[in-house]
Amino acid sequence: MIHASNDNPILDDPRLASLTSWDADWADLRVVVLGIGISGFAAADTLIELGARVVVIDGRDSEANRQKAETLGIVGSADVLLGAQAVAGLPQVDGQDPQLVVTSPGFRPDDPVLSEAVARGIQIWGDVELAWRIRERAGRPTAAWVCITGTNGKTTTVQMAEAMLQAGGLKALAVGNVGTPILDALRDPVDYDVLAVELSSFQLHWAHSVSPLAAVCLNVAEDHVDWHGGFENYVADKSRIYENCQVAAVYNVSDPRTRQMVEEADVVEGCRAIGFTAGNPDVSMLGVVEDLLVDRAFLDDRRNQALEVGLVESIKPVPTPHGVTNALAAAALARAAGVSGEDIAQGLAAWEPGGHRIQPVAKTFGVVWVDDSKATNPHAAAASLSAFDPVVWIAGGLAKGTDSSALVAAHARRLRAVVLIGTDNDRLEAALAASAPDVPILRAADGLEDASDGEAVMRAAVEAAHRVAVDGDTVLMAPAAASMDQFRDYAHRGDAFARSVADLVERLS
Repeated sequence: MIHASNDNPILDDPRLASLTSWDADWADLRVVVLGIGISGFAAADTLIELGARVVVIDGRDSEANRQKAETLGIVGSADVLLGAQAVAGLPQVDGQDPQLVVTSPGFRPDDPVLSEAVARGIQIWGDVELAWRIRERAGRPTAAWVCITGTNGKTTTVQMAEAMLQAGGLKALAVGNVGTPILDALRDPVDYDVLAVELSSFQLHWAHSVSPLAAVCLNVAEDHVDWHGGFENYVADKSRIYENCQVAAVYNVSDPRTRQMVEEADVVEGCRAIGFTAGNPDVSMLGVVEDLLVDRAFLDDRRNQALEVGLVESIKPVPTPHGVTNALAAAALARAAGVSGEDIAQGLAAWEPGGHRIQPVAKTFGVVWVDDSKATNPHAAAASLSAFDPVVWIAGGLAKGTDSSALVAAHARRLRAVVLIGTDNDRLEAALAASAPDVPILRAADGLEDASDGEAVMRAAVEAAHRVAVDGDTVLMAPAAASMDQFRDYAHRGDAFARSVADLVERLS
């Protein structure tokens, strides 16, 4: 059973507790916004529009940040402070202590500014908490939220959900960690019916009172343990996705932790636990029967009937097991919002995946080259490796405190060779030595003058993979690690791979 509660957390400051709509009294509220990136800028801009007195601080004094600071000054910020000294401590606002701190996801809970705010009893929100509190606005409809988190598959699932909701005739938009700040969507003149909200564990950590129509945690595996200070803290923050859920708390049947999260969540009376599985579904689940995606949860006679919500073969780019479960999770959210099975199937068929997600980029003499740069942790890489055999695996990068032992042990038999990129590979190499001692390891940076030059490293990696790959192999770039040691982000890493493979194809032709 799942626990029911209609109570949101009660905040100590009575003024903050009253701020539950756009039309509440935000005037002259003293706020420090930590970070001037995408979410921080949106939070500051929104609060200024609401009439708050806002000081923004950021540790990077870059040209881009100075331009953002100038813009915020024009629209009415109290101050913008940049550079290392700006984030050494909590600043005052108009000569007084702030009443609220709004933090960006990149700042860890033990950041000095946040630690000082906690010590002084100042409430901390994230941009998602702020967005939830201003979502209601006089004269405009209030969009429902369906929320998605998980170690892997969030962006794919939120985009699938958006396509399904739109196919059902709803004005829907994918927002949050997917790229479009949720605060920007709320200030958009479009009156949305539903927002499909992708939430990272960082964002959930600072979300106190969100009450989604439906929510899902797709899976939980070791990731971001450095930010959270341990795996259990990471799991606890992921579990916040289900708090105050109204209609459907959706969980992964094959991941017992997600079911436990649902069982322990305080949800609104009447909220149902809905499972999804790549196998045959039981009652109150979505799953697969032969080549059909089916719903046995959101129909009256679910004990005796199943409703078709799509075709397995329609899942792009290829219907991998995790692609199937992502589609079923998205379908559960869409069904909770009232979308028909037929419309869900049409939305799924029309959906196109984003780049760098198990994306074939070329074929050379029987060797398929696949870009899955979005696989930034071992759990994501496992999903990729399970789809191909045999594999020349391009891997490595910033490990973020994760352990690759289970990943390598599970997929060692698939590996023809491993080509290492990245600068933080001690644990990965130890795992390979333990579980795949006979698999050749090629280090792409060996012999290069600058191991931090990602473009050069990737060219060398592609050349090394080409030397060992044979007809029938897949060269899979699924690094199981973050990219920022040698690349701007995972997209830059994927683009570098695609360019290097294109150069190889041109030379071979």
